[in-house]
Amino acid sequence: MLQGEIFYELAGPLDTTPCAGQTRAANLTGFCDYARRKGADPRRILERHGMQPRALNDPDAHVACKSLVDVFEYCSTIFADPLFGLHFARGQDPEVFGCITALCRAAPDMRSAISCLIDYVPIVHSPEAALELVESTQTAELRWSVNSDLGVNDQANLQALILKLKLLRAIGGPAFRPNYIELTIDARPNDVSEIEDFVGCRIRNRAANNAIGFSRQALEMPIASSNRLLYRLLGGYLDRVKKANQGTLADRVRAYISGGLPMGNCSVERCADKLGMSVRTLQDHLAQVGVNFSELLEQQRLSLAQIYLSNEDASLDAIAEWLGYGEQTSFGRAFRRWTGTTPRKFREALVSTK
Repeated sequence: MLQGEIFYELAGPLDTTPCAGQTRAANLTGFCDYARRKGADPRRILERHGMQPRALNDPDAHVACKSLVDVFEYCSTIFADPLFGLHFARGQDPEVFGCITALCRAAPDMRSAISCLIDYVPIVHSPEAALELVESTQTAELRWSVNSDLGVNDQANLQALILKLKLLRAIGGPAFRPNYIELTIDARPNDVSEIEDFVGCRIRNRAANNAIGFSRQALEMPIASSNRLLYRLLGGYLDRVKKANQGTLADRVRAYISGGLPMGNCSVERCADKLGMSVRTLQDHLAQVGVNFSELLEQQRLSLAQIYLSNEDASLDAIAEWLGYGEQTSFGRAFRRWTGTTPRKFREALVSTK
C-alpha cells in the first residue's frame, strides 16, 4: 500500500495477530453492560460458549470466532430479538477495528481508506474476515464474508454491517450515503423496515453477498481527518505486521515476546493463548524447529536490550522494566551473561563509536 521507506519504525510488532478461527475481543465491547440491561448475566453467557470473561478486559485479546457467533445467536434467542446484532452494534463505534480505524481516518481519500480496511482487517482483526471492493460504472460495493463455516451467523453479519457503515460515515462525512444494502440473512418484513430506517437506504434481503453499495464517485472523496504523517507511520507499521504474520511460528512467538515484554505480561501461557493453542502444543511445535520459548525470550531480550541501550535518554532502570526484569541488577547479570560486558559499558562503547 505504501511506497518508499518509512523514516521511523518500532523495534517490532506490538502484539501478536489473531490466528485462524480467532478474532479480537473488541467485537464484544460493551457486551457486559448490554446483557445486564437485558437482565442477563454476561459472565454465564460467555462461559456457556467457552469464552473467558477476562478476555473482555483486553480488546486486543483473541477469542474464537465460532464462540463469538454462537454468543450472538444465543442472545438473539434469549432476548427474543431477531436484530440483536444491529441493536448491540448501535452502542459500539468504529474503534472496534482498533488501529485500522485510525489509519482509515488518516487516509487521503475514501478509496485509500477502504483499501486499508480490506488489507488489514484479515491481519489485525480476524483472518476469517474477507473483504473486497467491487466497482461497476456507477456503483461501488464493499462486500464482506467469512472464510470458514461458522454456522448461522446472522447476528454477526448485522453487527458487521453497522460497524462498517459507521466507519464509512465517519471517514466520508455528511456527504457519504449508501445507496443500498445487501444481506444474506432472511429477515422478516418488519425487521427489514427497521434496518432500513437505521441505515437510511433500501435493503436487499436474502442476497448472494453482504454488501454496502454506494456511488463510485464517493471513492475519490477527500477525507477531512486526513493526516499524511500518521497515515505513513501507521501504514508502515501495519505493513510490517502483515509481513511478520506470514512468517513461521517462531517468528510469531518473537513478535509476541517483543510486544509482551514492555507490558509485563510475557509468559508462555499467555503466548499460547494468543496463538490459539495449548502450552504443550506450542512447546512441541517449537521443539520441532529446535528452539523453546525460554530461548526465544532470551534472544528477544538481548536484541531489544541492544536497541534500547542505543537510546541515551533511556535509563537502565527503565530498560530493565521494559525487558521484564524487576530490578536493574537482574538485568545487569543477564546482560553480562549474554555479552560478557555490562549494560553501562556496552552503552559507553556505542557512544564512543558515534
